[in-house]
Amino acid sequence: MDFLLGASRSKGGKPIIAISSTAKNGEVSRIAPMLAPGAGVMTSRGLVHYVVTEYGVAYLHGKCIRERAKALIEIAHPKFRPELYEYCEKTKWLQRSMHEKEAVAAR
Repeated sequence: MDFLLGASRSKGGKPIIAISSTAKNGEVSRIAPMLAPGAGVMTSRGLVHYVVTEYGVAYLHGKCIRERAKALIEIAHPKFRPELYEYCEKTKWLQRSMHEKEAVAAR
């Protein structure tokens, strides 16, 4: 939290969270649709400007929930993207076109 806050307030600073896209030898996505019950939150979403994985950079600052969800799914490990999209569609956070569904399925 302190590093993100300091970066956001410093001249030219950029609050960045850098993570690997998976944990537990690739069995678990670190980009998750929801936190586990009882999990703690260390920072507010407004402080996070960038999230970086080995699959790219998601710029989140000033974006709505739908835009944030889509940007985060795009930097998730490819094998977890379909289930992340499915969750977001089920909760009405995202609605993909048929073309987008086919593109994700082809990966």
